[in-house]
Amino acid sequence: MVRKTGLWLCLLPALALGWSLLPTPAFAQAALDGANTGWILTATALVLFMTLPGLALFYAGLVRAENILSVLMHCFAIACLASVLWLVVVYSLAFGDGGAVNQWIGGLDKAFLSGVGWDAASGDIPETVFFMFQMTFAIITPALIVGAYPERIKFIAVMLFSGLWLILVYAPVTHWIWGGGWLAEMGVMDFAGGLVVHATAGSSAVVIAILLGARRGFPREIKPPHNPGLTMIGASMLWVGWFGFNAGSALAADGSAGMAMLVTHISAATASLVWMLIEWVKYGKPSLVGIVTGMVAGLATITPASGFVGPLGGLLIGLAAGFVCYWAVGLVKYRFNVDDSLDVFAVHGVGGILGILLTALFASAALGGVGFPEGITIMKQLWVQIVGVVAVVVWSVALSFGILKVIGALFGLRVSQDDEMQGLDITAHGESGYNL
Repeated sequence: MVRKTGLWLCLLPALALGWSLLPTPAFAQAALDGANTGWILTATALVLFMTLPGLALFYAGLVRAENILSVLMHCFAIACLASVLWLVVVYSLAFGDGGAVNQWIGGLDKAFLSGVGWDAASGDIPETVFFMFQMTFAIITPALIVGAYPERIKFIAVMLFSGLWLILVYAPVTHWIWGGGWLAEMGVMDFAGGLVVHATAGSSAVVIAILLGARRGFPREIKPPHNPGLTMIGASMLWVGWFGFNAGSALAADGSAGMAMLVTHISAATASLVWMLIEWVKYGKPSLVGIVTGMVAGLATITPASGFVGPLGGLLIGLAAGFVCYWAVGLVKYRFNVDDSLDVFAVHGVGGILGILLTALFASAALGGVGFPEGITIMKQLWVQIVGVVAVVVWSVALSFGILKVIGALFGLRVSQDDEMQGLDITAHGESGYNL
């Protein structure tokens, strides 16, 4: 028995060597970077955390108590719908090979992740990880639009609009900028979604707010947010999750990700203080809802610039975000009388567009940014950024208008007055957020 055991012990090194020479998944993925893969896996979870529960709670605290569950339901259902559509077709349209029309839209070569095996790579991370990371962007973008229509929209309209919008608006714009499309070839700078996420969601939010109509009593008799504490909790989750959103967009655990995280935090903090000070001076009391709204404005505005600017850029972009987005809220609500209920356009749309334009300035190496390609000046880059803004906003507005008109004709967009007065929690979902 001892001799047999000794024989096996002698053979173990040879067996181990032979086993190591066999083809294994680890060897098939030898080109992948473990650190980068680990970071993007983490960033993916952070971005999903932004929507569920971050954005859901942020919005839920801002509506009437009778509608808290409806807002949570909208965010959750959109997350599920976007996930399935991303697998079926949207990922392929955004990042697939479009053949002769590749500048405008991807093809169907990656529908249902066709051809994407266990060892498929996107750069030095698995393509499955890239797929999941980008999926979380597709989840949060239509969820942002939820803030334009709470308390008065049919649930079927939410689902149909969100699904069609992802296919017809989000997928093409993503392909233009991140999928090798025509704006990418022009050199547009959008690190983490100023155009892809915020400009598309913000401009579409205005369209749906106008077509849906204002809430009863808007703008003078609207009830204040029923739970600002809930909003602050959700906002805090957004702040944390946004590190995955911006720093994760580096697609690597490197200096670019580190700087993106730094400027994201500084911009959010600066914009929060600006918004708070404006309210303090104007009304004599700084509000909790105000300071967290300023934070979101700072995050949205730094998003496109986060991988291109330095600390000074982060500070000044946050400063601009606080002032400009605060002004935009009043302009939309009281000058144009549009009930974009939770300020999606003023905060996300205006913030994203402002960030896109300021990227052309603060990306300059002279101001601490990464600099521009050879032969590109600030003014040339600004022109490219403007073209990007106009194209994305026009596309988003036109397609959103068409989608909503079709849905309205077939199913209607708005609930009845009785349902609106009673609240959508009971009338649409048969549940109540508070049983007091």
